[in-house]
Order: sequence, then structure tokens, then C-alpha cells
Amino acid sequence: MNTIDRLFGLKGEARVHYKDGEFKVLSPGDFVRCAVTGQIIMLSELRYWNVELQEPYASSAISLNRYVELRKKGRLR
Repeated sequence: MNTIDRLFGLKGEARVHYKDGEFKVLSPGDFVRCAVTGQIIMLSELRYWNVELQEPYASSAISLNRYVELRKKGRLR
């Protein structure tokens, strides 16, 4: 996020608790960052996350790749 973003209304990064099918905003903000790419995801566009790891993802492909990677390492059930 840069100065222009702050001037035009972005409140900053939210702290979020991810649940099955929904999420709860713990600290106000407009976005979260993808756990893999660092890409900004606006809360209104957030669709993919991992409840067990409490990680958001920018796309379904990133989510699937992360799941497969962690499953191979034995970090996910």
C-alpha cells in the first residue's frame, strides 16, 4: 500500500479469523495479503482461505497448490 492508497480510502490491512464458509474481521481494514504471493486481496473479493492454517489466498489455483504442497510435507490432514 502506498501514500495514494491511504489518501483515497484504504484503511489498511485487516486481521481476520477464517472459519468454514465465512470469516470474522478482528481488526478493521480493507484487505488481507495472500499467504503465498503477498498480493493484496480486498475483503469484498476474499474467496479462498485455509481454516486450519488461517491463511488467505488470492485465487483457487494458489489455494490448491498450497494445499498440495503442504499435504506432501505432512502439514495438513
